[in-house]
Amino acid sequence: MVYVQERLGLSQRRACRLVGSARSSIRYRVRRDDDDAVRTRLRELAEHRPRFGYRRLQVLLRREGIIVNHKRVTRLYRQEGLTVRQRRRKSRTRIQRGRPPAPQRANEQWALDFLQDALASGRTIRLLSVIDVFTREALVLEVDTSLPGSRVVRVLDRLRDERPLPAQIVLDNGPELISHVLEHWAHQNEVSLHFIDPGKPVQNAHCESFHGRLRDECLNEHWFLGLADARRLVEAWRQDYNQNRPHSALGYQTPAAFAREVARAAASLPERDGLS
Repeated sequence: MVYVQERLGLSQRRACRLVGSARSSIRYRVRRDDDDAVRTRLRELAEHRPRFGYRRLQVLLRREGIIVNHKRVTRLYRQEGLTVRQRRRKSRTRIQRGRPPAPQRANEQWALDFLQDALASGRTIRLLSVIDVFTREALVLEVDTSLPGSRVVRVLDRLRDERPLPAQIVLDNGPELISHVLEHWAHQNEVSLHFIDPGKPVQNAHCESFHGRLRDECLNEHWFLGLADARRLVEAWRQDYNQNRPHSALGYQTPAAFAREVARAAASLPERDGLS
């Protein structure tokens, strides 16, 4: 601006009008405030409150009568390296993820998942399936309009009265399955909950395959008149699946026949050991 004034012999006002600049901008002089006092107090407050961010620290400064702009506090806060590090969430020991190892005996690993369908009225129903991964038996198919975590626990308690509980249950990350009530039940009964990775249903492939058969052979073949009708037809299909349907993964045995064969083999092991 001084060059324009000297070159053209103009006043500052006319030179500013010529270049389109405000006189206040030309006349502005940088005023450097002393940051030492604010910096020192900010560091002291941060040492006393290590989990406070710059916004809360600015509030504390204002309480003490130190009126500073939030941008200045942010700058000093960062220069002093006071940024709060985000704590990583502690991983729960109960949560195992990924594809679980294959079971070696019956009642070692169960798989659990939900399926959805509708009644003739259009009302949505949900199905909870529990299968034994080793024998491929469909242990239960619970049908209702709502199946919260507490209902899942009641189903598992009912199964506990019928057979030994497994060492591990494979399940996905649905809201009913990550509930505290199911976690508490698993802890009480010493059952490990193995959660698959989110968005990877193939890690619970046995349940997904079972659901494919259930939908193709039962849900798509019937028009459920009501909830009682749905429960009756689904349970009849489950019994037929276990008792009569040949399963290719079991050498075309039925799941029930394969389970009986496994039980007989397990019962004869101690006798063989004794003879040897």
